[in-house]
Amino acid sequence: MRLVSLLPSATEIAYALGLGDELVGVTFECEVPPSYRAGTTVVVGGRDTGGMSPGEIDTYVRERLAAGADLYTLHAGALAGLDPDLILTQDLCRVCALPAGRVTDAVDHLGARADVVSLDPYTLDDVLGTIRAVGAAARVPDRAEALVDGLRARLAAVGAAVAGRPRRRVAVVEWVDPPFGAGHWIPDLVDVAGGTPVATHPGARSTPTTWADLRAARPEVVLVAPCGFRLEGAAGQAAEVACHFPGAQVWALDADGLVVRAGPRLVDGVEAIAAILHPDAVPPVSPTAARRVA
Repeated sequence: MRLVSLLPSATEIAYALGLGDELVGVTFECEVPPSYRAGTTVVVGGRDTGGMSPGEIDTYVRERLAAGADLYTLHAGALAGLDPDLILTQDLCRVCALPAGRVTDAVDHLGARADVVSLDPYTLDDVLGTIRAVGAAARVPDRAEALVDGLRARLAAVGAAVAGRPRRRVAVVEWVDPPFGAGHWIPDLVDVAGGTPVATHPGARSTPTTWADLRAARPEVVLVAPCGFRLEGAAGQAAEVACHFPGAQVWALDADGLVVRAGPRLVDGVEAIAAILHPDAVPPVSPTAARRVA
């Protein structure tokens, strides 16, 4: 099978299922291990926002979407040359990846024979379901079941470790300019980790809010996990966020590695959050995963 992934979380699922040798196409944002880079082609590009502030990124995204323009570019010629059997895409978020409709149109235009599977999870259980969906589409359902069973066992272990302990109020900031309270599966991560998520949108899209409204939720712990940023970038933003929450603990998280990509590493995120909230009940959080700033 020749597999193309058009979103980073699907790429992570593919590698977790042992499909690295079958993965021939990825996006410019996907994390490809060095041993596989020679065998993969970038088929989706986009603007490098590395030098932009969160506010500048937000303005750019809003202007593009208001104009009806995509944030990502599908390299149709490269895709056709790969002759894929299966393409993994999404309709969950136009800010995160190319919409499935654009991919289907391109496949039809090219006369390709690929199956297009859209992965659109809204909850943590949905994410585990997408792993099964990829396994079924890639004809490795047994591997997917084994992976999901292992992830559920780790979640159960965290749940058992924090059961009956005081649950602190936790706000997760998914963007800082303007501030967004976290949505989708992120409140589930906090809940499993032994916290009470506040100012969030469980199973729904996150929306802009204000610092005053976030403060009104009375969080005891604030986790800063801006979409698209790893720990260093999140830490710089968390230091500025801290002034809005006097008296609360403020932590920066490796957002891309732990909480915003809908793949197996969300369980790493649960374990990291549990370590922040209940450090005497679970193994300590890795310094590469999270950092306290206030």
